Amino acid sequence: MARAMTKRRAMQPARRVGATLALAVAVTCAAAGMATRAHAAAAGAADAASAGCSAAWPRWDAFKRDFISADGRVIDVGSADSRTVSEGQAYGLFFALVANDRRMFDTILAWTENNLAQGDLSAHLPAWLWGRAPDGAWRVLDANPASDADLWIAYALVEAGRLWHERSYTARGALLAKRVLDAETATVPGLGLTLLPGPTGFKLANGQWRVNPSYSPPQVIRALGARLPDDRRWAALASSTARVLLDTAPKGFSPDWALYRAGNGFGPDPQTHAESAYNAIRVYLWAGMLDRADPLAAPLLAKFAPFADHVAAHGAPPEKVDTTTGVAGPNDGNGGFSAAAVPFLDARGQHALADAQAARVDTLARQSAPGYYTSVLTLFGLGWRDGRYRFGADGTLDTRWGGRSCAAR
Repeated sequence: MARAMTKRRAMQPARRVGATLALAVAVTCAAAGMATRAHAAAAGAADAASAGCSAAWPRWDAFKRDFISADGRVIDVGSADSRTVSEGQAYGLFFALVANDRRMFDTILAWTENNLAQGDLSAHLPAWLWGRAPDGAWRVLDANPASDADLWIAYALVEAGRLWHERSYTARGALLAKRVLDAETATVPGLGLTLLPGPTGFKLANGQWRVNPSYSPPQVIRALGARLPDDRRWAALASSTARVLLDTAPKGFSPDWALYRAGNGFGPDPQTHAESAYNAIRVYLWAGMLDRADPLAAPLLAKFAPFADHVAAHGAPPEKVDTTTGVAGPNDGNGGFSAAAVPFLDARGQHALADAQAARVDTLARQSAPGYYTSVLTLFGLGWRDGRYRFGADGTLDTRWGGRSCAAR
């Protein structure tokens, strides 16, 4: 049966944005010159364009209706604690930007800042988990941040600043991006500067680190490096990301998690039994959406050819794979897995196979209402296929509406 789509409003009071952001915005504005009337007019025009164009993406409208509360909380409907994860807030910001839905962007941003980042995203990485505690209170359930969400939030802010001509977004995104580099990376012997899944719990004993390949979308890392060129750490992070994505997949399937041992390289993560499943499906999605000129595009499309081969042989992506053997489990992935496969298959020139996976998404959705994560993967994969957005070779976001009027869409 389809899940009930009831939504709860967050019960957390709003907080003031901290002084760090105010200072950052002031510095940014001073560097760029005073805010002119022309800039204000452009911002007003952007708001008007947003109001006129934001309803043009039916899947996004359905996602807002089913999973986003009126005050901007992206809800994993059906979870026992009615949870919100920072990843969901990050994806919501990205999709709102793609849809030119500035009002929803600001609503999601405000909830994220007030409830996950102690009122100031420029000073605090957001907690990854928020929901209903055992005592019935609504609050942060795990304060450890998640670096994938933090990267996507920083990216959405920086690109929103560019596309909507709003310096405060850019300033906030730049500060958050720097905090990711400062708190969520480590210099790993043999790899260099490497993204860790969060600040706490991923540098293990005996020269070991735990990594999650799906947390490192190359286009996002490249874009932050291009937008923030004064920090050379982004180039180092892009280099190690290539190793994390390519060297953890000996049989052509990305693992959800992997261990890196100094002197020995990558190996299976014993906690997750070297499994490829609900995390790793995003690796194929990121790879498929890379610009062809990205130096990682061709190597990743070749490395993960066994994933495409499985889809061709079985009609669907596998739900789970043992990455040490390449042997898939008995079950097919859900519609979100098929949506994530579409850009990858298209990038490999397997267009008929991509067509079939796109059709499978809608077939399964008619049988049972998709959940939060399936819907996220669908917005990414089919939104990309519909041409609603692209990533440039440097990770720059190209939206259908960017630089053009609604009438040109």
